Amino acid sequence: MSETYTSPLAERVATPEMVRLWSPQKKFSTWRRCWVALAEAQQELGLDITAEQLDEMRANMDNIDFDAAHEFERETRHDVMAHIHAYGLVAPEAKPIIHLGATSCYVGDNTDLILIREGLELLLTKAVSVLDRLAVFAEKWKNLPTLGYTHYQPAQVVTVGKRACLWAQDVIFDIEDLEEAIARLRCRGVKGTTGTQASFLALFDGDHEKVQRLDQLVAEKLGFDSSYPVTGQTYPRKVDTHVLRALAAIGESVHKFASDMRLLQNLKEIEEPFEKKQVGSSAMAYKRNPMRSERACALARFLMVSPLHSEFTTATQWFERTLDDSAIRRLSLPEAFLAADGILNLYLSIMEDPVVYPKVIEKRLWAELPFMATENIIMAGVKRGGDRQALHEAVRLHSQEAAAQVKQGGDNDLLDRLAADPVIGMNRAEIEGILDLEAFVGRAPQQVSQFVGDHVQPVLNRHRGRLGQRSDVRV
Repeated sequence: MSETYTSPLAERVATPEMVRLWSPQKKFSTWRRCWVALAEAQQELGLDITAEQLDEMRANMDNIDFDAAHEFERETRHDVMAHIHAYGLVAPEAKPIIHLGATSCYVGDNTDLILIREGLELLLTKAVSVLDRLAVFAEKWKNLPTLGYTHYQPAQVVTVGKRACLWAQDVIFDIEDLEEAIARLRCRGVKGTTGTQASFLALFDGDHEKVQRLDQLVAEKLGFDSSYPVTGQTYPRKVDTHVLRALAAIGESVHKFASDMRLLQNLKEIEEPFEKKQVGSSAMAYKRNPMRSERACALARFLMVSPLHSEFTTATQWFERTLDDSAIRRLSLPEAFLAADGILNLYLSIMEDPVVYPKVIEKRLWAELPFMATENIIMAGVKRGGDRQALHEAVRLHSQEAAAQVKQGGDNDLLDRLAADPVIGMNRAEIEGILDLEAFVGRAPQQVSQFVGDHVQPVLNRHRGRLGQRSDVRV
């Protein structure tokens, strides 16, 4: 094992469930499931396939001799033929009817669609769990004022919970994309070599109705309501693009969240969990690096470009199909799902136990609040009989002087400067009375409650059975 390259996504990032989904055992046992579904449907429609043959196939769906399959592939240079022969070794009575009338894409494409569907379900479960944790966090901290930023420059006051709602809204969009992707999936079905179903029409002696019924029966046996109405040799490769775009959108959301967390951890306002024996740096023992967030950003960048693979593949499928889709799809589909699974797992891990430091948040807020409060101070001075223009000029000059002092490393003494100026006409206590934080956060606390109640909760309610999942960060 130590001398063989393995994907870091499988070894270090994705959860065991997603790794198993894209494993050889799952793939090739699903091929056999497709062969069983085809044989069952063909028997039901009158072909000479015995119950004993079907029983033998069903009994050996998971009984795969991979060494034998590898040897057959070395001989045939064809993976599907290799596995037909390997299946025939353990199901000799059924061997003559395995893959009857089918093309390689019958098992390959239908299996891919089954795995994609199961992968999307796994991702949906994780995304819902992330949303649940964000909602809990937002409600908990909906009233805690914090400095808001635009251009990464101090702007107006928000609350910690309100900021979390921005993250949560992105996740809702992703959940909706996943739901749509699942709903759009169809079976590739039984279409033959170029999609004309000619081989199956020959098997059923020209009976078009039976061929149509075969296509529908197989789709149902494989868990789909229907199959794509027309195909070439493969299902439309734009399906992969649609799926990968939904996964890439997860990458966008996670990257945004994880970048915010990295900035907040630098500000010492919010930190991702840090375990007791975790090492932040091999050299700097004091370091508490945002390892999960950094890893999430790195993997998100990988994920966000994954639709390009499918876009190029779809664009270059000449006529009914070219085989240059095969090698790239063996990489792009599994790796994208592993990456999406891994970054959602990291997201969940961070949100299970983030650490908030209210005192640090308050200190930074008060360092900037006097500047933000100057308009309120001017209005209060006018109400006391002051000249608005004179007040504005005094506040402007004092603000610039205080800002210059802060940039030189001094404290923000703006309030003291204003209290000492007779033009302002208020003492320090009167000025501080204007600095009521509730007046600066606007409707942020109410927005949190309304957003969680009206938008988050309905999503959680319709996916109630998916809640309760815990993260599994292995390295």
